[in-house]
Amino acid sequence: MSPTQKLAGFLESARVRNVILCVILFNAVILGMETSKTIMAQAGDLILLLDRLCLAVFVAELLAKLIAYRTRFFRDGWNIFDFFIVGISLVPVAQGFSALRALRILRVLRVVSVAPRLRRVVEGFVTALPGMASVFLLMALIFYIAAVMATKLFGDSFGEWFGTLGRSGYSLFQIMTLESWSMGIVRPVMETYPLAWMFFVPFIMVTTFAVVNLLVGLIVNSMQDAHQEESVASTDAYRAEVNGKLDALEAKIDQLMAARKD
Repeated sequence: MSPTQKLAGFLESARVRNVILCVILFNAVILGMETSKTIMAQAGDLILLLDRLCLAVFVAELLAKLIAYRTRFFRDGWNIFDFFIVGISLVPVAQGFSALRALRILRVLRVVSVAPRLRRVVEGFVTALPGMASVFLLMALIFYIAAVMATKLFGDSFGEWFGTLGRSGYSLFQIMTLESWSMGIVRPVMETYPLAWMFFVPFIMVTTFAVVNLLVGLIVNSMQDAHQEESVASTDAYRAEVNGKLDALEAKIDQLMAARKD
């Protein structure tokens, strides 16, 4: 086994993965403490030092992966994700890049690439994106039609909520999320337009209870498919490993039988 293969096996081991996970979580706590002026006044230098040490661990891990995987490093989307997240932290504070330093908290997202279960959730979500695009298009059409109708029906009396197409769209989005939709918007409108419920209730039924649940169903199905594919892949790998051991055992038995005959 070559040194690069040994290094790759070491990086993929559960022990190293757990250590990196602990460093990520510890760094998340450190970055949260940096937002407290009281804590920074008392132990700011120590916190900044610990933050740099965590960053050094991440950089060392990436360098080790680059050495072990070489060009294969950039073939894995999760490696590219880690490279981007850590690279943001290395951007200098000066020269107008100080705003990017606030993005250091994105390092916490590396938990997704380290934890297999979280990775499966993200992969399921990404797999569902093509199907979600059609649902989003349907949602956009429904919102546009409803916004035009609401502007024409209620815009004259309730210009703050439905005076323009943009305001109508925002108000309808609030209604879709069921955030103060009844007492905050619909009931005041019904005081002027008693039959307004005939517009708002079907809108809620279609958007909140139908289209949104359709999105959830697509994501759940994609996650189940990703989990099934992973299970099949692990089963095939185990079967290949067992078959390899059986073939090796059969070869040894044939050697012993041949030796006895001699």
